[in-house]
Amino acid sequence: MRLRVAIGADHGGFELKEELIRRLGENVTIVDMGAHEFDASDDYPDYVLAVGRAVATGEVDKGIMLCGSGVGACVASNKIRGVRAAVCHDTYSAHQGVEHDDLNVLCLGARVIGIEVATELTVAFLMARFSGEERHLRRLEKVTAIEEAMFAIRRDVDAGQDAADGSEELEPFDISSEEEDLEEDEEDESEQENVEEDGEDESEQEEKEQGQ
Repeated sequence: MRLRVAIGADHGGFELKEELIRRLGENVTIVDMGAHEFDASDDYPDYVLAVGRAVATGEVDKGIMLCGSGVGACVASNKIRGVRAAVCHDTYSAHQGVEHDDLNVLCLGARVIGIEVATELTVAFLMARFSGEERHLRRLEKVTAIEEAMFAIRRDVDAGQDAADGSEELEPFDISSEEEDLEEDEEDESEQENVEEDGEDESEQEEKEQGQ
């Protein structure tokens, strides 16, 4: 059964992608995720998403992503749940990453390496298989646990935000009722002042009468 490989690149890796497709097409099934034509203003995350989804869903066996340095493609690829991506510019890392860490997306920098080195790296990556050794399985399980924990945290944060958005609305502020309350308070204060003034007048009158 032929290996199925998704490959993608932005403008920085477009030419290298096209050449790799020509070189690898006879031995593996290539799924070209774009770009399908050179566009100096395109963005690598768009192609990362296409390649990463294909790998994570099992549509393909492995993925290759190219940009100018390989770094941006690697950072974006590892945001996709189930993707384990790395920049590899030496053959040891390209095959050891698969054998020990179950690497499933190889990221290359077209402005860092040429076609010959890129071909060697890609072949080393595609031919390698995960060892399945106990120590590598144990470490991979820990890596997966970290990914799942962070996914759960993000899910809880999103759920909390949704709950906040769906909370009961506060009752509208009724200006008219507030004005009525203020008017009533003012009337009460006025009546109180009148009562106090009347009391003072009576006291003064009593004092005058007693003085007479």
